[in-house]
Amino acid sequence: MELLHVADVVAREKSIDRDEVLTAMEQAIQKAGRSKYGHEHDIRAYINRKSGDIELRRYRQIVETVEDEATQLDAKDAAKRWPDKKVGDFVIDDLPPIDFGRIAAQTAKQVIVQKVREAERHRQFEEYKDRVDEIVNGSVKRVEYGNVTVDLGRAEGVIRRDELLPREHFKVGDRVRAFIYDVREEPRGPQIFLSRAHGQFMAKLFAMEVPEIYDGIIEIKSVARDPGSRAKIAVLSKDSSIDPVGACVGMRGSRVQAVVGELQGEKIDIIPWSSDAATFVVNALAPAEVAKVVLDDTQNRIEVVVPDDQLSLAIGRRGQNVRLASMLTGWDIDILTEAEESERRQEETKQRSELFMEALDVDDVIAHLLVAEGFRQVEEIGYTPLDELAEIEGFDEGVAGELQERALRWLEERDRLLTERYKELGVADDLAALEALTPAILVKLGETGVKTLDDLADLAGDELVEILGEKTISLDDANALIMQARAHWFEDEEKKA
Repeated sequence: MELLHVADVVAREKSIDRDEVLTAMEQAIQKAGRSKYGHEHDIRAYINRKSGDIELRRYRQIVETVEDEATQLDAKDAAKRWPDKKVGDFVIDDLPPIDFGRIAAQTAKQVIVQKVREAERHRQFEEYKDRVDEIVNGSVKRVEYGNVTVDLGRAEGVIRRDELLPREHFKVGDRVRAFIYDVREEPRGPQIFLSRAHGQFMAKLFAMEVPEIYDGIIEIKSVARDPGSRAKIAVLSKDSSIDPVGACVGMRGSRVQAVVGELQGEKIDIIPWSSDAATFVVNALAPAEVAKVVLDDTQNRIEVVVPDDQLSLAIGRRGQNVRLASMLTGWDIDILTEAEESERRQEETKQRSELFMEALDVDDVIAHLLVAEGFRQVEEIGYTPLDELAEIEGFDEGVAGELQERALRWLEERDRLLTERYKELGVADDLAALEALTPAILVKLGETGVKTLDDLADLAGDELVEILGEKTISLDDANALIMQARAHWFEDEEKKA
């Protein structure tokens, strides 16, 4: 009964199953038994779960041909002594109880401790694997090389140095609150990774302080943090009568100040979320004022024009404000002043006017008219419906027809010259046959040494974007084009198969 009492005590202390402790004890006794009677024997121990009695037994299997005399019995010999046994059955011999010597007892203790520790680790992993994305409280157990080990009560977590807030220092015994962002089972046991710098740590703190978030009335759509310095959080209310920003700020700022206090004074901008990308970006750049926004969906880029005196505020110290706004919205944000935007627009107008004057052989008045109507390339003039061109003020069908004819002639001549050029460069016909590749693109590819389908197929998507430029091709289109170039590889493999 003494063994059962010990097992009960250990199970309670370590919060693991009593049966797991008894199994560990059985393995320890089994190991001691093999040390006494010989490791070559198949010796097994069993502890009676009611009485606590130890049973030690030797197992031998009945086989046709004996290969190991210590664990096997010849079927013919076995049949004489145990007629009811057949091949595959075990013959079990009871062994006398072991009188544990000092070394045997020490070995048994080591096995028990090891098995109990393994069971405890498994229990910790099972308990915490489903608690990822939760906030936990604990006390600092030790600090090594800036990494903080936290006692969570029934387990230990670690906050790595890069997951702490800058200039944040803990001493042994300090209380700490952190966010579980990962739980992994590793050779040395389950590792519970904690963070105070994670964006979701701040989101969970708001959920604890703001009942409307906890109840699901207000939703946190996205979070961007520069830990210890500044953060932005985008919120949306599902109830039109509740102001999401006001609810998060609280009476006289009480709610947001509770979060700021936990984050060591980190400044937090609470932004109203919007499904309209332009509105959301404008909100995210607060407190800067925005004069104009230009979206580019294909490149996931947004151009923001601000008054000259708002530039430093929009960018923020060391680019912090625009960087956080970009993280929060998921858009790449370019910021220009009104003066820069005006200058660039004038330069673009000048370049387009010069292009139209040269390609269409027209004066600057007509060229400026076309630019003012939004035409950017000669192709647009060549392929725009004639009646639309004729609607431009000062044009009629005759002028529109002449302009379109000149545009098509210029495009034809340009493509002829480009075709001659890529052929001179040695670009293969099978590469030129790909529909998405224009003569201008083929020349660029040829000049960088991409001259066959295999050359194109060997590229990565970002390499192709770098060759052709972001304005010519997006990363998704580049990847699709490369897969198209690789198609013949798979066809060849199918033929071989």
